[in-house]
Amino acid sequence: MQTDNEKYNETVQPNTAFLNELKAKLPEFFTKEGSFDLDKFRNQLKDKNVNELSEGYQLDFIGKDYARRQAGEMPSTVIVPDEKHNQGEGKDSKNLFFTGDNLEVLRHLQNNYQNKIDVIYIDPPYNTGSDGFVYPDSFEYSDDKLKEMFGLDDDQVERLKSIQGKASHSAWLTFMYPRLALAKKILSKKGVIFISIDDNEQTNLREITTDIFGEQNIIGTLPVINNLKGNQDQFAFAGAHEYILCGVKDISYSKFHGLRLNTKELSEWKEDDKGLYKKGANLKSTGVNAPREKRPNLYFPIYIIGGEKISLEKKENAEEILPITDGKEMSWRWSREKIKDSLDDIIISQNGRSFSLYKKQRPIEGNIPTKKPKSFLYKPEYSSGNGTAEVLRLFNSEKVFAYPKPTALIKDLLLIGGDESSLVLDFFAGSSTTADAVMQLNAEDGGNRKFIMVQLPEKTYTTNSDGTEVPTKGGKTAYEAGFRSIDEISRERIRRAAAKIKADNELTLPEDFDGSFKHYRVVKPVKQTLENIEDFDPNNTNLFTNMVDGFSSQSLEVAGNANGEDTILTTWLAKDGYPFDTNVEEIKLGSYTAYQVENNRLYLINEGWGADQTRELLNQLGTHQLEVQSVVLFGYSFNIAELRELGNGLKQLDGKVTLIKRY
Repeated sequence: MQTDNEKYNETVQPNTAFLNELKAKLPEFFTKEGSFDLDKFRNQLKDKNVNELSEGYQLDFIGKDYARRQAGEMPSTVIVPDEKHNQGEGKDSKNLFFTGDNLEVLRHLQNNYQNKIDVIYIDPPYNTGSDGFVYPDSFEYSDDKLKEMFGLDDDQVERLKSIQGKASHSAWLTFMYPRLALAKKILSKKGVIFISIDDNEQTNLREITTDIFGEQNIIGTLPVINNLKGNQDQFAFAGAHEYILCGVKDISYSKFHGLRLNTKELSEWKEDDKGLYKKGANLKSTGVNAPREKRPNLYFPIYIIGGEKISLEKKENAEEILPITDGKEMSWRWSREKIKDSLDDIIISQNGRSFSLYKKQRPIEGNIPTKKPKSFLYKPEYSSGNGTAEVLRLFNSEKVFAYPKPTALIKDLLLIGGDESSLVLDFFAGSSTTADAVMQLNAEDGGNRKFIMVQLPEKTYTTNSDGTEVPTKGGKTAYEAGFRSIDEISRERIRRAAAKIKADNELTLPEDFDGSFKHYRVVKPVKQTLENIEDFDPNNTNLFTNMVDGFSSQSLEVAGNANGEDTILTTWLAKDGYPFDTNVEEIKLGSYTAYQVENNRLYLINEGWGADQTRELLNQLGTHQLEVQSVVLFGYSFNIAELRELGNGLKQLDGKVTLIKRY
């Protein structure tokens, strides 16, 4: 039989994700059959005097409809908790690390992290031809199915399949589109996304983010000066920069912050009884050539008493000053009323017999002096060499990862786009620079930022036909250092970076500093489990195979010591919108163990359910010893008679308890 997700995915169309989002926001334009009422929508536009565009342009590429469809599909994988790690060093951590295909991870996160991520930073493949990118999808559907899904003819199907294993612009766009579409959904309403890129795909990236986020939500494409010497391999010009595209979920809710100041900049700030300030703008204005009697009301004298105090009225021992520059009389920049209201905030600067007046500049945010970031990003610390040096220091001079981003750059992006409690996601984690940056910032300002890292377990070796392992071209150092895949490097960097932060900040580190993570692997069931699912008949009265065991880490051929129950429950909790640190309580029903979450759901996963368990459950529900709104069960562990008896019993309860069967 088919799984529930397989059945759903067969019905997905290129616009399914869009229509689902539209239905959630504008349900009044859908019929009870689920169809969109276009005429009603058009009439509403006319009623509100909204003009429909008759002209315009949009990005089109081979695979766009296929990419849009991928954004609407449900996951075909399960989430396997690394129980050994999660019950050990990661036990108390609120950070998350996922090993697996980031598209599948993003699909899982749609339910329990929708509208919750504050900042996303990603450094995706640049598709330069030398970075190893090829389109990874194998087009699991037959040609006939592809024709049916997208209304294609034979030639169009061949064009679509031509991007498989290729590094064309269309292949890159088809790869990135569903990931960015899903990323948008999990951004909070104030959420910000930063994407690193270079010239090769910069224009295309701008086009697809505009298509997905909306033109008004694309803040800008910022050049990042990362190599002042210049890359001499680049044709015509020595390449000294890359780009970061900045977009937001909804510009009406977005708020950007200033950058921290360096030592020299901080020295310009002083403090008075109102807090921090520095010398701001001069109060003078442009010259006025008209006679005094015909000048505007911004021409008037100001009196200085003893070189320290300002008055607008002539007093004893007061010195009258006028705004004179280069011998020309000027007009004050402010009116008398504005100066009167700001007397305590005006700075007097005296040079001989010359006086200059300045307004005290206060910090924009609270009492923290910051500076507004420019539309290009540059600091010496942003050098690409700094990123490499950081990894070399952490890994004892072994270059286990090529071209890592410097933490200084990521830290500044997190300061610009987030705050001290931001939830940060990087689904192209690489060497986990983003996690390192999050931990460094928390150590510096006592923040409580959390990170979610996602990294594909890309191997550092290949296997020959005789079974011998050969390091990949770029993975030799990592392989020889004992790292069999990139995700292992990524997790190890977090450990080493956390240890360094603790050593460097021993006396000032916040008590709740989180230097670890919980680890999950997102994997497809193995062939035997898939065959067992396909052969399963829900109408059989007897069960011949324990399907739960097929989802243990051992059966799935990954490390972690998770049993099948752990995997199924973790996957379902995410599906039902619960965070990964949700408290799960074991409930005993005779010899059977069920799992209760938030007095809301009761999960029945293992085999062994019988009439005694049904009676015990109904008794506890009927006497209110147990309070739940729904019972969710793993259909492969129940025969038809057990299901029927349980379903009938729940229907007879006074309180409404829904039975949900999952396959």
